[in-house]
Amino acid sequence: MYIALKVTLQKASPWPAPCHSSQASRAEPPITDQGKTPPHTNNMGLTQDPNFQKLQEWFTAHHLNLNLRHMFEADKERFNKFSTTLKTEDGDILLDYSKNLITDEVKKMLVELAKSRGVEAAREKMFAGDKINFTEGRAVLHVALRNRSNTPIVVEGKDVMPDVNAVLEKMKAFCHQRVRSGEWKGYTGKAITDVVNVGIGGSDLGPLMVTEALKPYSKGGPRVWFVSNIDGTHIAKTLAQLNAETTLFIIASKTFTTQETITNAESAKEWFLEHAKDPKVKDFGIDTENMFEFWDWVGGRFSLWSAIGMSIALHIGFDNFEKLLSGAHWMDNHFRTAPLDQNAPVLLALLGIWYINFFHAETHAILPYDQYMHRFTAYFQQGDMESNGKYITNQGTRVNYHTGPIVWGEPGTNGQHAFYQLIHQGTRMVPADFLIPSQSQHPVRDCLHHKILLANFLAQTEALMRGKTTEEAKKELEASGLSGEALDKILPHKVFLGNKPTTSIVFKKLSPHTLGALIAMYEHKIFVQGVMWEINSFDQWGVELGKQLCKKIEPELGAAGEVTSHDSSTNGLINFLKKNFA
Repeated sequence: MYIALKVTLQKASPWPAPCHSSQASRAEPPITDQGKTPPHTNNMGLTQDPNFQKLQEWFTAHHLNLNLRHMFEADKERFNKFSTTLKTEDGDILLDYSKNLITDEVKKMLVELAKSRGVEAAREKMFAGDKINFTEGRAVLHVALRNRSNTPIVVEGKDVMPDVNAVLEKMKAFCHQRVRSGEWKGYTGKAITDVVNVGIGGSDLGPLMVTEALKPYSKGGPRVWFVSNIDGTHIAKTLAQLNAETTLFIIASKTFTTQETITNAESAKEWFLEHAKDPKVKDFGIDTENMFEFWDWVGGRFSLWSAIGMSIALHIGFDNFEKLLSGAHWMDNHFRTAPLDQNAPVLLALLGIWYINFFHAETHAILPYDQYMHRFTAYFQQGDMESNGKYITNQGTRVNYHTGPIVWGEPGTNGQHAFYQLIHQGTRMVPADFLIPSQSQHPVRDCLHHKILLANFLAQTEALMRGKTTEEAKKELEASGLSGEALDKILPHKVFLGNKPTTSIVFKKLSPHTLGALIAMYEHKIFVQGVMWEINSFDQWGVELGKQLCKKIEPELGAAGEVTSHDSSTNGLINFLKKNFA
């Protein structure tokens, strides 16, 4: 059976309908009004801002004296000064940023920089439905998708909330009254046991990350599978584990033109028809009743809150999906109303600005100490790098400063045995966010596993902050029995400089509400940084170039004769592959 997200669902077939945006294509940017200043533009590049220059002067004069170990020794209240607790409906979220290379003075200057860059005005424009995605002439309203207060949000004179709520009600009915209840049957009359989400990018990463994170809440729901890669291995291995009689396919696409998604959808349809021998089944399409709409003001990487989240709702139940929305809405309200110096997304954004634009850090690690969050970092690789991987300002000029960081990471404690060595003793600064729940979903052996996990989480942030001095390392080696030349030889390798910045984010338990709040927190962080860098965080024209060239190259792979229309490397690769293609 099929449904589409655009989104669409169909009974006689295994597909929900495609998830689609109401705008068919993103291939060309719209024509915008000439002479208008793009939204949240300051007419002044970041480095020309007097507040930036003030910070730069301070950095040049003082940054070599920033020593975290000494700062903690000198100020016993440092944790209280540089942490904030968010009182959510589902437990506290602690944001501890005291192990960062900042002082009271630096924090105040960073907040002033955010104000002068127009963060507060830009924030209001987003929530008001202004077309802040100016290269595509679109509003940016993922906040409307989770607007549980139903406060009107107007785009082009129309309140979008009635349409948002109508789709949510349709999703709710489909999830509970049809699929999870067992009413929706396969072509042989059996209930649905498996759901396959066919999408890519934001139509895959968000639902995949959330369904993995909220596995403990999936009782009574179908299993979910995700097919995204155009590599035939992905769909072949997935389909090999499924029964066509009890499988529902969701075609999740903003435009319904994405090559990977449509190719995988057609292959899944072919597989289904091969297994369904009933001739009547072969006449199926996707019924418009099984299409679930979302809108052109929903960016792909911010779309899990929309009908694109159908696989989430089917897996964990619509009541839990609503809790996910509520958590994000809670964070939206915090982001919109909290003072900048107490605002969690703003604080995270400012720390990133500090490290990227002053210390010239190039990467940012997100390190969740929760196995259920094992796709969280991958999700924000797209969220951050696709949003802020830009070098053209809203004025159309090239930046003279770094923008978005390279985002990477793996869950703890696996990462400790993989790449933490580089963070501890490598030559690059790697600011890192550590995330952990205080309560485990699985209190194995009287919570022994979780106690060890917590201990590792705490130990790593302390070790990165404190390091180990030459004197401390020497005492340890002497205590182990080493002395003389043997000690001198090994000593330099045992020294840790420390002073490595980390931020700790601790929450009670990874519930739907808490996960929604965490995702929204990072979304708003990305938005704030885009405003400060004066770039458009909501387009992704860089993604399109490879797609355009792919359309040219694909037919050449099947053409007779040698290809000579590209550079010598590309020609050589094409011709080699043609000889060996199978």
